[in-house]
Amino acid sequence: QVRLVESGGGLVQPGGSLILSCIASGFSLDNYAVGWFRQAPGKEREGVGCINRSHDDRSESGTHYADSVKGRFTINRDNAKTTVYLQMNSLKPEDTGVYYCNRNPPRDEYWGQGTQVTVSS
Repeated sequence: QVRLVESGGGLVQPGGSLILSCIASGFSLDNYAVGWFRQAPGKEREGVGCINRSHDDRSESGTHYADSVKGRFTINRDNAKTTVYLQMNSLKPEDTGVYYCNRNPPRDEYWGQGTQVTVSS
């Protein structure tokens, strides 16, 4: 059974940081481009950024970000290529939402439960 599980969300003050994790089971994330997406209350799900497949560890090449998060968010993979991370810095209230990972382009069968991020003072 293929599955993606997101974790690491929480409540953080404006200007704070969080690291989200995306772990795959049933397949290897290393073989695919992976995207992070988010959905704010009352809004459609939107793309946050993505990382190309077969990517060097901790390198920023092969990543792409939405203009709204560029310079604040970073996507990378771990050494074993089993986890994809979303490092979020300088968080703003408008970053609040449920964050999901998926293959990129996304496929319906890979949507998980997501992880809630709330940025509030």
